[in-house]
Amino acid sequence: MAIKRKATSPVRPPTSNKKPHIEHALSNGDAFDHTRIEEKVGVVQRDFYPAEMSNERCKRYNNNEIPRPLDILNSTLNGTKQERERIPVGEAVLHWYKRDLRTYDNRALSMASAKAGSKGVPLICIFVVSPQDYQAHFTSAPRVDFELRTLEVMKRDLAEKGIPLYVTTIEDRKEVTGHILQKCEEWGAKHIYCNIEYEVDELRRETKMVKRCLDKGISFTAVHDDVVVPPETLTTGAGKQYSVYSPWFRAWIKHVHEHPHLLDASEPPAPNPPAARLRFQSIFDAPLPPAPENKSLIDEERTRFAHLWPPGEQEAHHRLERFLHEKVGAYKDTRNFPAEQSTGMLSVHLSAGTLAARTAVRSARDGNSTKKLDAGNPGIAGWISELAWRDFYKHVLAHWPYVCMFKPFKYEYTNIAWSYDAELFAAWCDGRTGFPIVDAAMRQLNHMGYMHNRCRMIVASFLAKDLLIDWRMGEKYFMEHLIDGDFASNNGGWGFAASTGVDPQPYFRIFNPLLQSEKFDAQGLYIRKWVPELAGVEGKAVHDPYGRGAGRVAEGAGYPRMVVEHKVSRERALARYKEGLGRATANVGGGVHN
Repeated sequence: MAIKRKATSPVRPPTSNKKPHIEHALSNGDAFDHTRIEEKVGVVQRDFYPAEMSNERCKRYNNNEIPRPLDILNSTLNGTKQERERIPVGEAVLHWYKRDLRTYDNRALSMASAKAGSKGVPLICIFVVSPQDYQAHFTSAPRVDFELRTLEVMKRDLAEKGIPLYVTTIEDRKEVTGHILQKCEEWGAKHIYCNIEYEVDELRRETKMVKRCLDKGISFTAVHDDVVVPPETLTTGAGKQYSVYSPWFRAWIKHVHEHPHLLDASEPPAPNPPAARLRFQSIFDAPLPPAPENKSLIDEERTRFAHLWPPGEQEAHHRLERFLHEKVGAYKDTRNFPAEQSTGMLSVHLSAGTLAARTAVRSARDGNSTKKLDAGNPGIAGWISELAWRDFYKHVLAHWPYVCMFKPFKYEYTNIAWSYDAELFAAWCDGRTGFPIVDAAMRQLNHMGYMHNRCRMIVASFLAKDLLIDWRMGEKYFMEHLIDGDFASNNGGWGFAASTGVDPQPYFRIFNPLLQSEKFDAQGLYIRKWVPELAGVEGKAVHDPYGRGAGRVAEGAGYPRMVVEHKVSRERALARYKEGLGRATANVGGGVHN
């Protein structure tokens, strides 16, 4: 199977005679300037973000000494509620689409439609293509392509109800809100609705938008939609945010059981008055803009991703229904085996918002033998618990905003001396490490824009622990290639694998790629599908061809030898982590080796 990856899409360290990795600096007795190296290899973008957040400032966030962006937005919305409610409905009402690309069960869209209907004025929908936002968030080209294809579907669906969808490209991200206000003035809109995004930039933008709109006599309303339970809702007995999933999940379950309305669906928008089509004919007729140059695909890629990932909420509901009818019963027992193809393949729809998380949870609950989300069919209960991880990571993102700023949740791990070896990173990116399960997973990512979740954990652990490469390079590579890239979930998963995040595996727990391969791809079906060089290798040798007597076949097919020895790399990782954390070797006991 041909694996194609555009040469310009991954951001890699520069290759030179002086390799930009930590071992080179330490061998010369130099002090480790991680900030300089992070910027050089592109992990940190100074085009959009200021100088590095200090560990001291992270600590102040943890101690509630700095107000969080979500708290400021909530305070601003609450403090202006009465003033915003006094603003009369204008000649139109606006819904600002972001990562909620659907008409059904969309909180803000439903509210906008109701507001427009209260005075018989038209609803207008808007979506802004922002190349700089895509770049700032490392959004992949396949994801942008999926969004634009979905917008084509939405434009037709909304047009059937006489609702125009205005889509435009704004090159400078700072001009996005100004352009929206300009269109409000042009259309006579006095109310704007949108759903909240939980990244720092977006939360701060919405806070400014509330105030800026009021100055112009416009009501701006942002509501929770991307999560089942709003982030500020769940706290420990001490009043703090949960940083461990299990107790958080118990609290999440309890809260949803006590507030079942959280799973209620929002009504789709009502049809516009007939006159809206004449008034906004130019919007109905306007074609969608092309993908930004920095996120474009070649023809073969567009065809491939369109085949693999059909767009739109109808496709999302079709996949959901098929999964719940055909696969969910066995989900708990089969979800960790990539060759089983037992998952819903719904992550792109949850990420882009063509499917609401509460819709998925509600549909699973309604197909269960009980209304309890953590009981009944083990497959259904297990899948709901996996869906809940989305909420958990968005809660973490809102409560510890510095994870948006290139800092790990465990900010003390900043001082680990990571490697930035260009050749090893390239081998990992291309699926040429000599570890078949790692290479199969990376090739799936590069071809499909998707990777099975178990494999995401394996390749992340391999990069951070076996190669000791800065996990943020892997985090970034994933976002630049995943069609289902979601910052909160991606950051959370990488933090888990690198032992730098919330609820992590301990740093001394290091996945053994061979054992993971044998456990979760025992027959080698997944490996042989994605690594065709090993298709002719029989039996268990497929997991380690050079170590199990199939070296001649592997070498003849051009498959590389292992770039590192796991046992040696494991010991090196343990030493590097201990050194970075300032722990004495004598104080650390044996580790888990699975």
